[in-house]
Amino acid sequence: MPAARAEYVAPWWVVWLHSAPHLGLRLQRVDSTFRPREETYRESLLFLGLVAAVCLGLNLIFLGVYLVCVCYCRQDETVQTKQRHSCCVTWTAVVAGLVCCAAVGVGFYGNSETNDGVYQLIYSLDNANHTFSGIDALVSRTTQKMEVDLEQHLDRLSEIFATRGDYMQTLKFVQQMASSVIDQLSGVPVWRDVTAQLTELADQTGYVEYYRWLSYLLLFVLDLVICLIACLGLAKRSKCLLALMLCCGMLALLLSWTSLAADTAAAVGTSDFCVAPDTFILNITEGQLSTEVTRYYLYCSQSVSSPFQQVLTTFQRSLTTMQMQVAGLLQFAVSRFPTAEKDLLRIQLLLNSTESSLHQLTALLDCRGLHKDYLDALAGVCYDGIEGLLYLGLFSLLATLAFSTMICVGPWAWKHFTTRDRDYEDIDDDDPFNPQARRIAAYNPPRGPLHSFCSYSSGLGSQTSLQPPTQTISNAPVSEYMNQAMLFGGNPRYENMPLIGRGSPPPTYSPSMRATYLSVADDHLWPYRNELPA
Repeated sequence: MPAARAEYVAPWWVVWLHSAPHLGLRLQRVDSTFRPREETYRESLLFLGLVAAVCLGLNLIFLGVYLVCVCYCRQDETVQTKQRHSCCVTWTAVVAGLVCCAAVGVGFYGNSETNDGVYQLIYSLDNANHTFSGIDALVSRTTQKMEVDLEQHLDRLSEIFATRGDYMQTLKFVQQMASSVIDQLSGVPVWRDVTAQLTELADQTGYVEYYRWLSYLLLFVLDLVICLIACLGLAKRSKCLLALMLCCGMLALLLSWTSLAADTAAAVGTSDFCVAPDTFILNITEGQLSTEVTRYYLYCSQSVSSPFQQVLTTFQRSLTTMQMQVAGLLQFAVSRFPTAEKDLLRIQLLLNSTESSLHQLTALLDCRGLHKDYLDALAGVCYDGIEGLLYLGLFSLLATLAFSTMICVGPWAWKHFTTRDRDYEDIDDDDPFNPQARRIAAYNPPRGPLHSFCSYSSGLGSQTSLQPPTQTISNAPVSEYMNQAMLFGGNPRYENMPLIGRGSPPPTYSPSMRATYLSVADDHLWPYRNELPA
């Protein structure tokens, strides 16, 4: 690229990516010039993807070894150690979730930047196609006017002016000027093939970009859902959610490495193009356009003269001469040949419309419009596009780190859940302070009130073994016991069995149970009433 050209300068990240080593599949050095049609260059880009695949394999090996060590290594831990491990697991999961959310934010920005750059490229290609199509349409329309319409009018005028040799010479001169215009227009390049190629390129680019953008959007949603599942699994201490998180984390890890491989190859290949885009365009248009025309549109500097200047100048001169000849015939020949006025006026209108087409053609052939589209396309691809790919690569790295951390934390959380359940199983089910017993009692219907806590069919010895309660039976209202129950159990409930002789918190009885308890106590105390001191 010439140093004098200051409109486009490759950014530093393009130069940095272009300087990355290009190696073939056999580890031989490959030229970093952008040559997508050569197999060796394509292999160098494929090699970058294989590097990411190797990193994925190493990551999976590390996770596999770590999971085996965690699952099969047993350690006797104290209560304090378990608490520290539980806190460490929680905070590690929180940090991994925050890193994942930050990665998704970076990915959204990178995806938007890449999408903007690609659609700026498509917009520039559409503008260039519109310009090329306009040039072809103007040239075709002007040629048709000169060859068909003007020729018809000249033939009729030749019949009218057949008796005047001077007028016939004028008509022949106009015909020669028209042939000169046609010859000049044939020197303008035909852009039909270029337009077809650019249209195909724009369509394919838009198709690929739509599905690329949608794929990344779904990947972002998947990452956020996995973070949500991890949070719910830790909050609810659910092993099912934890197992689902581990499986989805493995899938997200695989997709993250795959996206990193694709982003790296695309970024390096695009950077190779952006370092010297003019050279690549000159090479691919060598057989379709002249080098002079291509350089004129690529550089568009005042020092480079337009290759169409001579064509347009000759066209303008020939057209002006034709208009002067037709104006002379209208001035001198119409008075003698009135029937020729109609054809001469139509020729004059045709030449005026041709002059208008000449001005439009001059504007379209000027390099400034196409050069601006070219610079806009380079800015979209080399600035926004590659910058977005770099952010997407950063997203892939952060997501890989986050999900690797989550997968490493998963077995520790699983073991913590198992230990907590085992500790609950060691607690007495009859203990009213057991949380599991409270949860079970909340779902089990209350049993019917027992009329007695001992058997009436037992002997006198069993009755005499029953000692009167040492505690004073409280006649407090039921609401007081319900308030005490709310303090200890969380919900007001009634005990199904009287608690006598226990140092437990005050029981709560239903009204029917309280009456039954008092009546049973009076019946058992009746034989001893005479023996008790007054």
